Amino acid sequence: MNTIFALSSGSPPAGIAVVRISGPAAATALETLASRMPLARRAAARTLRDGDGNVLDHALVLWLPGPHTATGEDMAELHLHGGRAVVAAVEGALSQMEGLRRADPGEFTRRAFVNGRIDLAESEGLADLLEAETELQRRSAIAMAGGALSREIESWRERALILSAQVEAVLDFSDEEDAAGLPDSFGIMLSALREELAIWLARPRAKTLKEGFRVVLAGPPNSGKSSLFNALLDDDAAITSAIAGTTRDVLERSICCGDTLHHR
Repeated sequence: MNTIFALSSGSPPAGIAVVRISGPAAATALETLASRMPLARRAAARTLRDGDGNVLDHALVLWLPGPHTATGEDMAELHLHGGRAVVAAVEGALSQMEGLRRADPGEFTRRAFVNGRIDLAESEGLADLLEAETELQRRSAIAMAGGALSREIESWRERALILSAQVEAVLDFSDEEDAAGLPDSFGIMLSALREELAIWLARPRAKTLKEGFRVVLAGPPNSGKSSLFNALLDDDAAITSAIAGTTRDVLERSICCGDTLHHR
């Protein structure tokens, strides 16, 4: 498997830029740039140099041996000064190393999933967290990425298996004289499980939570649609005038009312 690298922080310029390296050649890449390896999981200041010995940056570096890493592989992190030229120079030096390549979009998350570090629900939660625009979206995404839904599903699965085993036991041994019926707790456990599932199923669908609701402001000319539109946005997005028909183009904006995203 190839070793991948990518800028894992926001687009430069920024105060700090974090470049992550993941894969079997991560240690070699880090040692090549920094000359000597830091202690595992300890940040260390190093001068980074390219293959010709030219100084790239003075940075903090981290060596994170697998499998207990974000991707389940050996990883290295380079905490650089966040200028565009600095990031480009370091990425250029990494791309020249044998066995290294720039990561495809989402590849770090995909490797974490493949290596069992996260499940599908957690990976979807991480993607939603990166795109969250409202507080409700953020809370939901953090819960998903943290494994809350996965733990809940596993609990439902275990309880369903227990209930199923109790029913199968009664069916398999019903013809024996000392066979017992279902325990008194069976109905209570079944009702509790059913109620929990109903509550989850009644929650807003993920698509609605992510995309919000589409609201149309329609009415006769000069009825105040543009003024209402601007008031809701708290911005002069639409031209307002006493002359009827001033706003002819369809205007669309996203706003957040409370915890809900709306498109107008």
